[in-house]
Amino acid sequence: MLNLLLVEDDLDLATAVVDYLELEDIQCDHAMNGLAGLNMIIANDYQAIILDLNLPKMDGLTVCKNMREQGIDTPVLMLTARDSLDDKLVGFDSGADDYLIKPFAMEELIVRMQVLARRRSGQVKRLTLADLELDLQQKQAFRAGQLLKLSPTAWKILETLMRATPNPVSREKLMQAVWGDDQPDSNSLKVHIFNLRKQLDAGDVPALLHTIPGIGFALRTPSA
Repeated sequence: MLNLLLVEDDLDLATAVVDYLELEDIQCDHAMNGLAGLNMIIANDYQAIILDLNLPKMDGLTVCKNMREQGIDTPVLMLTARDSLDDKLVGFDSGADDYLIKPFAMEELIVRMQVLARRRSGQVKRLTLADLELDLQQKQAFRAGQLLKLSPTAWKILETLMRATPNPVSREKLMQAVWGDDQPDSNSLKVHIFNLRKQLDAGDVPALLHTIPGIGFALRTPSA
């Protein structure tokens, strides 16, 4: 079942969308303003977001820009009454993945959301945690400004943990994310984690990579 968020201040439209999605066996939470929507986006793991452009408290462009700056790569479909190219370009520049012009057919909304929910957004280019920064385009990682020398496998592990932070990732999910169905023995993960930790937490810096007993691993700041 798809799990979506609708951020829309028109209550009649929101009710119609949520009810229609429910008939299609799609779970959809609803927020009435941009600030509440952003808080829900941060607190929950949605597969896609339907975001109105004109919202009280925080407009849709600002919501989208804020979530991208925080490394949230959930795909975003922007709802708008504006149909000009310039308006769309501004939306894409803020981190939107697709546009739907009001009024719209519910069938088209369903199709677009199903497509978006199959992938993560390509709008996120950097992920940061304290003084750790990942450049997703160049596939490079920096700690306190210093480039980390990571193998391709170590990079995949670090990116997977970074996208989940501060939540832990189980050993099983980590191995699936890195190796897929062609998995090595469990000792391989231990070796890669050991080498990653030597790179990531070397020197006089707070440790970010933590082993969570009985669960797996997590990237967390000391205060998390």
